[in-house]
Amino acid sequence: MLDQVKVGFIGAGGNASGHMQRVAEIEGARITAVCDLVPEKAEAAAAKYGATAYTDYRRLLDEADLNAVYVSVPPFAHYDAEILAAERGLHLFVEKPVALTLEKGLEIWDAIARAGVLSCVGYQLRYSPYVDPIREFLAGKNLLMVSARRWGSLVSTPWWQKMELSGGQLVEQATHEMDLIRYWAGEVRAVYATYARKVHGNVPGITIPDLQAVQLEFASGAIGQFVTSCTGCPGGRGFEFFLEGMKLTYDGNAPVLTPAGAAPLDVEPREAESIDRVFIEAVKTGDGSRIKSTYLDALKTLDVTLAANLSAKERRPVETYFSW
Repeated sequence: MLDQVKVGFIGAGGNASGHMQRVAEIEGARITAVCDLVPEKAEAAAAKYGATAYTDYRRLLDEADLNAVYVSVPPFAHYDAEILAAERGLHLFVEKPVALTLEKGLEIWDAIARAGVLSCVGYQLRYSPYVDPIREFLAGKNLLMVSARRWGSLVSTPWWQKMELSGGQLVEQATHEMDLIRYWAGEVRAVYATYARKVHGNVPGITIPDLQAVQLEFASGAIGQFVTSCTGCPGGRGFEFFLEGMKLTYDGNAPVLTPAGAAPLDVEPREAESIDRVFIEAVKTGDGSRIKSTYLDALKTLDVTLAANLSAKERRPVETYFSW
């Protein structure tokens, strides 16, 4: 049991800033080092939390007194920071998506497994009040089909608009919904995807599609569909689960069963948990049992989204790597 968890941050952007604030509020946790390629960002965050600023993550890993590291960088930047941290025995919190290729993700996972360090990936929606009650309701039932959506707007960040840097909306942003689909419905065996760009074709330098539709084949034999868009059309996010004689609908509010009374529905909301608090507590105690998304589990979500990208590119069904 550690009396104090000393935490370093690789990346000091907006996403990391939220994690820093929450970590700083946890008793027994202290931010000791912050790294960012932009010196002003690293220095500002370090000054705020009484940490040491770095612009080279290798120096941070070599010099800072740490128990754990947050890697909160754009998708294209994930790779050797995680491997080097794991080799130094540091527990890892990695932001999604965990990589842009499965090959790199598998190398990182191998380093984590060999080092025996704890890992947690930023799929915070798994800790929402209704997520586990829905999972428990679906368990053991004959799930027929899942239908889900995420409609949003184009993110202005330049790298986000480039397929080679972000992987596209499905890989970078709608990965949260795909991860929940896996968490609820089980592993995806194969996908067939079609993409289009109907609205943002005139955006300079854009290479991502703005419409993505994915057909899913689950290991259970169920089928599914997921659509995501960054065209700005209204629609929000939502999930429908079709079971024998009934449908469960969830849009972030209390789940609704149709027809009412078709089955006992005990989906009282649980208290929301902070993913940062869960991770820090795991590092402090050495018990990772409350972490709901390990690196390996997150790699399986990445697998589905990358398979969809390949399917859309080659216009054919693609089996997932982990389908075996």
